[in-house]
Amino acid sequence: MYSVEVRDHIMIAHSFKGELFGPAQKLHGATFVVDVAFFRQELTSDYVVVDIGRAHDALKATLGPLNYQNLDEVPEFKGKQTTTEFLCKHIFDAMAAAAKTGALGPGSDGIVKIRVTLHESHVARAAFESAL
Repeated sequence: MYSVEVRDHIMIAHSFKGELFGPAQKLHGATFVVDVAFFRQELTSDYVVVDIGRAHDALKATLGPLNYQNLDEVPEFKGKQTTTEFLCKHIFDAMAAAAKTGALGPGSDGIVKIRVTLHESHVARAAFESAL
């Protein structure tokens, strides 16, 4: 299987509810490095997995509304725990929609799987991966 991966980053603030989260119940910041990998069985007629430029543009468009935001104040996340895992799925949904609508360029309908990985630090990361 072929894959192409694009990367960007976001800086956010948020807090969590519940004893499980210990000191992270208080407002704190995070800088996430975000990787999105696109997979397909065969290359397009142009011999690519996906248009890398368009994939990167789609990722930037997805991350833009979150960057430098307090996620506790983002209406779409009201009542949610914006954990790293939760954010992976949020980004995955946007990237999957971009693939299905052709926003990633010709042949994006051939993408069979996407994986989103958020790196919290050099020692911790989370991911969400699914077939389309």
